[in-house]
Amino acid sequence: VQLQASGGGLVQTGGSLRLSCQASGMISSVFNPGSVGWYRQAPGKERELVAVSRSIRDANYADSVKGRFTISRDNARKRVYLQMNSLKSEDTAVYYCNVHTTYRDYWGQGTQVTVSS
Repeated sequence: VQLQASGGGLVQTGGSLRLSCQASGMISSVFNPGSVGWYRQAPGKERELVAVSRSIRDANYADSVKGRFTISRDNARKRVYLQMNSLKSEDTAVYYCNVHTTYRDYWGQGTQVTVSS
């Protein structure tokens, strides 16, 4: 099983990015009931939860990103997305996707998001 994250890059303050995460090698009966989420880690800081979705209609966010970020999932394609709008310099970090299942946690390799002022 591999989680491949993509979509990071360099963007100016106020801009937008859309992160994607593809779960490869994971069967639907494992992915679909699992929680999917995005975490981030800025230099010198601990990894923190950004957004999590426990089902298609469920989403929870860190206070710092509420109203700006949107997590979504496509169970048929086993993909997770993070739409990030109104980006701020403090959003600069490496972003990791996560799939939490009954058996274990799976992590992607991380994608760098840099917001320049």
